Amino acid sequence: METLVIIGQAPYSDWTGRESLDMAFSLAAFDQPVTLLFTGEGVNWLRKAQQADAVQQKSVEKNLSAAPVFGVSSLMADHKACERYGLNKENMMPGVTLTALSADLIERYAHVVNLS
Repeated sequence: METLVIIGQAPYSDWTGRESLDMAFSLAAFDQPVTLLFTGEGVNWLRKAQQADAVQQKSVEKNLSAAPVFGVSSLMADHKACERYGLNKENMMPGVTLTALSADLIERYAHVVNLS
């Protein structure tokens, strides 16, 4: 019974994305299988070399690099959103699986969380 947590907000726009990430880490810490899916502006969470100090916040890149340590099953990103925001293998964090956002994808999970 895996949970899919969807993050569709830009990384520094509001706290919804961080709350989603915290939820995913909490689930994983209690041995609940969880996958993170980044869509829309949310794919920018996956961008390498973020300058978070410019907006007086901590980099989400460091948080996401800890996902495997917490037990998050996988990081996925909607490939169309990545194209729209200019993300590719060179400027994206390693270990992200590109996928097509679809009803078929969503139906694979027992639980889906989207706080947007």
